[in-house]
Amino acid sequence: MAATDILELNLTGMAKLIAARELSSAEAVQAALARLEKIEGKLNAFITVLREQAPAEAKKADQEITGGNYRGPLHGVPGTIKDMFETAGVLTTGGSKILADWVPTTNSHLVERLRAAGAIILAKVNLSELASGPPVSSLGGQTRNPYNLAYSPAGSSNGTAVGIAAGYAPIGIATDTTGSARWPAATEGVVGIRPTSGLFSTAGVQPNAPSLDTVGAMARSVADLAILLDVLTEGHAHGAQSMSIGALQGVRIGFPRAAFSGDDPEIDAQVAKALATLKACGVTMVDFDLPDWLIHLSDIMQATLVQTESAPSVDAYLKESFAPSYPQSHAAILRMSEQLAGAPVRGATPNPGRLSGYRWEAAGLPMSDPSYLAVCNQGRQFFRAALEALLVRYQVMAIFYPTQTVRINKLGEKPVRNARGMFGNFGTALASVAGWPDITVPAGTTPEGLPVGISFLGPASSDRRLLSYAFAFESRGNGFRPPTFTPPLPGERFAY
Repeated sequence: MAATDILELNLTGMAKLIAARELSSAEAVQAALARLEKIEGKLNAFITVLREQAPAEAKKADQEITGGNYRGPLHGVPGTIKDMFETAGVLTTGGSKILADWVPTTNSHLVERLRAAGAIILAKVNLSELASGPPVSSLGGQTRNPYNLAYSPAGSSNGTAVGIAAGYAPIGIATDTTGSARWPAATEGVVGIRPTSGLFSTAGVQPNAPSLDTVGAMARSVADLAILLDVLTEGHAHGAQSMSIGALQGVRIGFPRAAFSGDDPEIDAQVAKALATLKACGVTMVDFDLPDWLIHLSDIMQATLVQTESAPSVDAYLKESFAPSYPQSHAAILRMSEQLAGAPVRGATPNPGRLSGYRWEAAGLPMSDPSYLAVCNQGRQFFRAALEALLVRYQVMAIFYPTQTVRINKLGEKPVRNARGMFGNFGTALASVAGWPDITVPAGTTPEGLPVGISFLGPASSDRRLLSYAFAFESRGNGFRPPTFTPPLPGERFAY
């Protein structure tokens, strides 16, 4: 007989036990809800908890499995969803107090896929308001980092990452426009991916910048992430069953050392350990020069796309999805947010950082502006070609880099910029602008106990290969480590 703690199981382990009927879905969901009641008040990761619906769906899943109708590895497993995915019959708010009572009548494509696979939606999670700005929302408040409550959890998919790290659920659905799935995943010590652009449908998801928007995913292990992607992408196999610890043997991987070193000695120390691990896996590491102009170009193009597209895309989404009683434009959201800032109401968290973002978005170029069109039509094509040229020149299959080059900031402090004026997560823009897949994996901790993540970036449609690389790296002892703040609680341990 073996014993384990329910909420320390990853997707792979939980799915096996549920399929074998050694653990019920109802037990897993109840344990998650019990943990939530104990610690969620300090983390603030959730906006809407499905306290009645989730147990009912878990009971139904158990009945189906007992009756021989097992749907696959997500069946009966609890998961969380960023609160910008339309979910029929469930509040979907984007973290905005202004949209606090909106209940869609239809599911987004990804929610439909999750439900068809038998996953149990435990909660809609907190986020940076309307998926941008600091990791706080006017409706959900400030999310906190479970590894050190004094530090930021990063954004915008902060609730998704915190929920997985805290043990509420082994999987979570996020979005990624400029790093929103990867930065929080690295900060909370879990695995996160931005897939090749277009791999996931964004139907029924509140937009941010459609040229860059994609669905992202997070899990406690690379194998879990591969399983999740296999289910959600309808036949685009990501090799969950075929990944090998030897996948890195003989592979050439590039590291732009000069660009990603020297910002923080503690991050550099963990990167050095990761490089040693890769070499032990049989990798030939190739130092190469990533030109400063290419890094700055990614930042400029990303900002142009976001600032130009945000207001028009929100305008279209509000008019298409919301009744006339709700705001029908980005301008209305901005105006109402300014009113909230001037006269706060009960249940609304002041969010000056997002208010500044709304104003910045409102000042964007018109979508007919030649500068914007040049970024869309020629700039991104040139940028992809420049990255591809580096891969060819140095004969490397992927690019390795620290997901952020400086430790995450404390709450109440501004993020640190490096000597070139870039924030520590500047590397995530490479994949966003190129539309390439990028996966972050845990790679150690700082003296403060803050997780450090490293990333594997590759060309379009190399998702499966990157997952294999990440799996091999993780197999050398680099993986999820639960925060000490969230130890197992009484009742979570069970024998099987």
